Amino acid sequence: MTRLFGTDGVRGVAGRDLTAALALELSIAAARVLPGAHFVGERPRAVVGRDPRASGEFLEAAVVAGLASAGVDVVRLGVLPTPAVAYLTAEMDADFGVMLSASHNPAPDNGIKFFGRGGHKLPDAVEDDIAAALKDPAEGAVGPGVGRVTDAADSAERYIRHVVGTVPHGLDGLRVVVDCAKGAASAVSPEALRRAGADVVTLHDDPDGLNINHECGSTHLDDLRAAVVGHGADAGIAHDGDADRCLAVAADGSVVDGDQIMGILALELHEAGRLAKDTLVITVMSNLGLKLAMREAGITVVETPVGDRYVLEAMREGGYSLGGEQSGHVVITNHATTGDGLLTALHLLSAMSRRGLALDELAKVMTRLPQVLINVRGVDKARAKSSAALAEAVSAAEAELGETGRVLIRPSGTEPMVRVMVEAAAEAHAHEVAERLAGVVREDLEIS
Repeated sequence: MTRLFGTDGVRGVAGRDLTAALALELSIAAARVLPGAHFVGERPRAVVGRDPRASGEFLEAAVVAGLASAGVDVVRLGVLPTPAVAYLTAEMDADFGVMLSASHNPAPDNGIKFFGRGGHKLPDAVEDDIAAALKDPAEGAVGPGVGRVTDAADSAERYIRHVVGTVPHGLDGLRVVVDCAKGAASAVSPEALRRAGADVVTLHDDPDGLNINHECGSTHLDDLRAAVVGHGADAGIAHDGDADRCLAVAADGSVVDGDQIMGILALELHEAGRLAKDTLVITVMSNLGLKLAMREAGITVVETPVGDRYVLEAMREGGYSLGGEQSGHVVITNHATTGDGLLTALHLLSAMSRRGLALDELAKVMTRLPQVLINVRGVDKARAKSSAALAEAVSAAEAELGETGRVLIRPSGTEPMVRVMVEAAAEAHAHEVAERLAGVVREDLEIS
């Protein structure tokens, strides 16, 4: 049976899959599960934030209505990055937080994700409890038990002060272009970078509710690369729609991905004696070159399945301080409970400033093996793990690549596709193997 919750909350096309009715019922169920037994004789409190998608307006109204009707006091945070909502859940001592966003997905999509007390993502078991509570209707609050709704006028300011306050070395003298993806970072990211000392050029900072992520941000870097070169900037920063990601562009227009950013930050923390247990947590999608570089630097690597929630779980269980994904989700637990694109950008730029080195020089911390990723759409991703033909093709490819490469076939957790990833010593070889495997996926998993 398919879980209601995916790898990053409940997602779908807003108004079709993710309706106002579902949002209301889901928030009522969450109100019954998340506060636990902590509230005897008092109302629990939740914070609710959203990215600027047009559908976020009606979904926010439904979530707030559901929570208040279930006896939860609600503080509306407005349009903010996902990590800001996580931070403010803890900073405002809320019992849980709700974020409405579909991250890097296009504008018609939206999602609902929950943070528990302290701003932490929920474990699978708690999400399953919320899903189960949907099937067990309960009476709403009445009289003085009804939740009250207020707006936080200073939510963005509190978050900006927090992230800027973590910067170990000012950004004075750096010119930075920031691509806000027409999303939740549009107001806070440029302001935070300026306060940290950078000369900031903004790009795609004009959200209208319908243009979020459209040909911009961390999944479309061409505009940022051109702007960095055109403005003679030292670096470019790209967020996604809810700003939990950060990718970067060096002065020459070359892309610095999440693996390279993690490598740079790992060395910074390692040298400062603040990399807990001298360990970096990554996913199976990270480039083999990162693992080799960390081994050479004396840093242990812990590997998890794809998804920042799994990185976070491993970090919490092991007491580690740095982890993330190649896509730009980077978690610095000394300062955040989840991936934070703005925090990551500030610390990356701080490393540049402190060392006095260009970003492309810092990125040489690792040598990336050629890696090819093909997203195969329109196939039955649920059958990917049980396909004998695909398993046989993968085994043959792995034998062919030997120790100089690897293969990863992964159904997407948030989109209807199967991802085929191949690493090899030569890029042409990686392309050849990836195309071959993608062909097997299309043929064997075709939806009839």
